[in-house]
Amino acid sequence: MTVLTGPYDEGPAAPWVRRRLMRVLVASQILGGAGTAAGITVGALLVRDLIGSTGPAGLPVALFTAGAALGALATGRVSQRWGRRPGLAAGHGTAALGSVGVVAGAGTRATPLLLAALFVYGAGSVTTLLARYAGSDLAPPHEQGRAAGRVLLATTLGAVAAPVMIGPTGALARLLGLPDLTGPFVLAAGAYAAAALVVALRLRPDPLFLARAAQTGIPAHEAPELRPSSPRRTAVAAGSAVMISGQLVMIATMTMTPIHLTHHGHHTQAVGIVIGLHIGAMFLPSPLTGRLVDRVGSRPVAAASGGVLLAAGLLAATVPPGGTALPALALVVLGIGWNMALVSGTTMVTEATAPETRASTQGLVDVGMSIAGATGGVASGLVVSATSYPFLATVGGVLALAVIAPTALLAHRYDSAQHDGKELPGKPDPGCSGLLRTTEGNGDGRH
Repeated sequence: MTVLTGPYDEGPAAPWVRRRLMRVLVASQILGGAGTAAGITVGALLVRDLIGSTGPAGLPVALFTAGAALGALATGRVSQRWGRRPGLAAGHGTAALGSVGVVAGAGTRATPLLLAALFVYGAGSVTTLLARYAGSDLAPPHEQGRAAGRVLLATTLGAVAAPVMIGPTGALARLLGLPDLTGPFVLAAGAYAAAALVVALRLRPDPLFLARAAQTGIPAHEAPELRPSSPRRTAVAAGSAVMISGQLVMIATMTMTPIHLTHHGHHTQAVGIVIGLHIGAMFLPSPLTGRLVDRVGSRPVAAASGGVLLAAGLLAATVPPGGTALPALALVVLGIGWNMALVSGTTMVTEATAPETRASTQGLVDVGMSIAGATGGVASGLVVSATSYPFLATVGGVLALAVIAPTALLAHRYDSAQHDGKELPGKPDPGCSGLLRTTEGNGDGRH
């Protein structure tokens, strides 16, 4: 009798191995999330205090974004060649180095050093978002959405805890003879350094090489030498468009909401609660979104995200700004729509790329997301200055629906046509020994 076993059921990619590697990723993401939130919370305030003007206070966001674009590209290239472990470890280490530079620049009042360090910090901090792809590597095809969702949820745990530490870290900074606002970056330096060590020491075997081995049947240590195959370009473009559009609309609306609320007399503490609820909605639904993606497919969820983002835009545009409950609800819906676009788009890109070309493609996609975030942040202010916040929110929602839903549905139709014709490049033949191995027959698992 011939017994068929899948590569995700035994050997180096056995379930217990994947569970252990997922725990390592979760631990590193909690640390990385703490580092990201701690730094972003006070970056603008540090620049303002050092320069003595609120004019350049937007520089940290611009530097974070520019650094993130470069960091996403570099991490993708490193991961493509050497695996997720060195790529993620190097990214976390870069963020730790940037955090140390920020502390040194603020402590010595060296503005050029501070600004350069903020750029380096941004290049490394993007790693916490890129790690979702490593989670997908550890899962069989029908569980990739849930795996990415678990990694994103872990990031939230650290991000929620970090702002609470602003007071204690400020006290620590004073003990060290540093400005209070450098305290969160002291925390970020330690958190990122710990994340780098966790990944470097414990993320073995490498998730990307396990994914390559699972798809081809070639041992994981030989997987880096595989010849690249072509990705399904239409599906990659569709997944990229979903994530980039969601990022653009979310950043544009979120950036101007605090200004809109404070303009109508709301205290900054109330605005902070609204933004906190929005950030929670961006990440907390990730496991549920991932389960939905695995259950009904990435493209239907992506198409639905366009409708959710439209609802968020219309709600933000029409609710009276006198209270905070309804604006908070609009921002929560916005966060959920972004989450649906991110998780579904991530799965679309992962499904469409072979493991031997996956990391570099994913890095390029996240470069696009970084650029979209910067564009949304800059354009939102110009749009509101020329028109109004309700106009911005409405246009963002309409744009999301107009781009995301048709893109996802057309990609689904294209893939269906391809399946009716011939095997898609970058996907293994379901009957090939790369996915099924026999215990009898020729004995080597080949046809």
